[in-house]
Amino acid sequence: MNKQNVKGQRLAALFLLGNLLFNYPLLTLFNRADTVAGIPVLYLYVFGAWALLIALLAFVVEKK
Repeated sequence: MNKQNVKGQRLAALFLLGNLLFNYPLLTLFNRADTVAGIPVLYLYVFGAWALLIALLAFVVEKK
């Protein structure tokens, strides 16, 4: 398989993962009044998922 084709498929998979992570049903699981170290759980989830996607994207793009 062509390396560009594999990279494209991995990027498409990351796009779908991002859509899944930021979809309505998952966001409602973390939409609570609870806090962790004074930070709402929803904020921690959103920024954690965002950071995970950025790290995975960097890994896919920079991998040779």
